[in-house]
Amino acid sequence: MKFLIDTQLPPRLAKFLSGKGIDANHTSRYPDGYFLDDEAIRRIAKAEERTIITKDSDFFDHYLVKGAPPRVLLLRMGNLSNIELLAQFEKHLPQVQQLFDDGAELVEFYEERLVRY
Repeated sequence: MKFLIDTQLPPRLAKFLSGKGIDANHTSRYPDGYFLDDEAIRRIAKAEERTIITKDSDFFDHYLVKGAPPRVLLLRMGNLSNIELLAQFEKHLPQVQQLFDDGAELVEFYEERLVRY
């Protein structure tokens, strides 16, 4: 599984996932990374076959209209500290991976549940 972490999320999330043996890049690693618009992020994700991790509901709306690819993990947790965010990933990462392995194209990630599309 390969992830592309959206700009509004901390680069630390990519480091955390990489430490778990997952191929994860933050948008800041790309040219103009902090200024990439949603379409540019979708293009990168498609080209590199990455699942986008984001808090931006525009990706959800795009999925409803056009479907995938790219696949999207939409965080619906509100404002969390980086430590709290990483704790949520530590707790739920196996489930997230399993949902995508089972064919999910969009997963909403709440603090206590995951919703698959």
